[in-house]
Amino acid sequence: MLTRYERMVALRYLRPGRGEGFIFLVASISLVAVALGVAALIAVMSIMNGFRAELFDKILSLNGHAVIQGYDNRLPSWREVTAAARATPGVTSAVPMVEQPLMASARGRVEGVLVRGMRMEDIAATQVLAKQIVDGRLDYLNQPRTAAIGAELATNLGLRVGDDITLISPQGQVTPFGTAPRIVSYKVGLIFRIGIYDFDKSFVVLPLGEAQTLLRLGDDVGIIEVRTDDPDRAPQILAPLAARYRDRAVVAPWQSSNSQLFEALQVERVAMFWILSIIILVAVFNILSSLIMLVRAKTRDIAILRTMGAGRAAMMRIFVSAGTIIGTLGIGAGLGLGLLVLWQRQPIVNLIQRLTGANLWDPQVRFLSELPAKTDPVEVATVVLLAFVLSVVATIYPAWKAASTDPVQVLRYE
Repeated sequence: MLTRYERMVALRYLRPGRGEGFIFLVASISLVAVALGVAALIAVMSIMNGFRAELFDKILSLNGHAVIQGYDNRLPSWREVTAAARATPGVTSAVPMVEQPLMASARGRVEGVLVRGMRMEDIAATQVLAKQIVDGRLDYLNQPRTAAIGAELATNLGLRVGDDITLISPQGQVTPFGTAPRIVSYKVGLIFRIGIYDFDKSFVVLPLGEAQTLLRLGDDVGIIEVRTDDPDRAPQILAPLAARYRDRAVVAPWQSSNSQLFEALQVERVAMFWILSIIILVAVFNILSSLIMLVRAKTRDIAILRTMGAGRAAMMRIFVSAGTIIGTLGIGAGLGLGLLVLWQRQPIVNLIQRLTGANLWDPQVRFLSELPAKTDPVEVATVVLLAFVLSVVATIYPAWKAASTDPVQVLRYE
């Protein structure tokens, strides 16, 4: 614990004396560097956490935690399999659906699309579809030959609610000259925005019966989307189903279809943490440098304090306290700055884009439409603790040098 005079001396040494302006400047730079390092680390880690969480949430909320896919993309006994899936412990829902990549055209434009057929009650229960409506109404899909499409697809094809979109399926009528593509027009009844660019530019959702008719599946479906109470344990939860129906279907958990993406995000997250930690380390070296200069400038003061009865431990505490105060102030400023950047992250991105003319957040590259963020209190505490520990460690050598000062040798030549 610091005594009153030790605290007073430590605080006094943080204010510039005569001829100590440069030392004060270095100490101020150290404080700013610590603040910037902490702010950068908190902001970047929160944004990466938000990116992963948002991507995870939207991909899995649309595609489920696993799919049971029939061989040749047909599952005739889907009612039995759906019932068995729902009865499996740990499974919260099982949704039969049809999914097939096709071509779509409108107004002379052509786009590749992913047609998904679902029962109306399942469409209404899918939050990323039912709660992200840009235009139109969900009940319009009850009308014959009506489809829901993604907002980016609507933009690319120049479509609005009420316009027609033509779906082209290669599984058409067999003729003596080969298979003629099946071409069916649908009215756009709903435009939705999921928030993932690749989905918004390709998804076309049809009622299940319309999709079965378009793809000539009869009463069959292609896959059953399964959700569990623990996405990370989806393979273990669905293992009994995989063994039971391996003769007619394959069970694919989300880890197998999205593993490379999420593993890449995890590797990038760890790499960014260590890279940005180096910024804090460099800032801590600035604290070390400023304290070394301060010790050299205060050699005579240290000698006088020693002759007045201050011990080595007191000198250690004074300079450790001085350096720790610099680090703590920097950490506090960095914490506030990092949270401010996270709060205003999208306006900041928009401002930089307007000033530079560069598209910093292209949804075609970044998957998501807006810059996300999710602050983890444990990570913030880890960053603060890391910066504080490094700041304290940086003070030990200068404090030891101050405590090792021999007052006799110093004052002899004064």
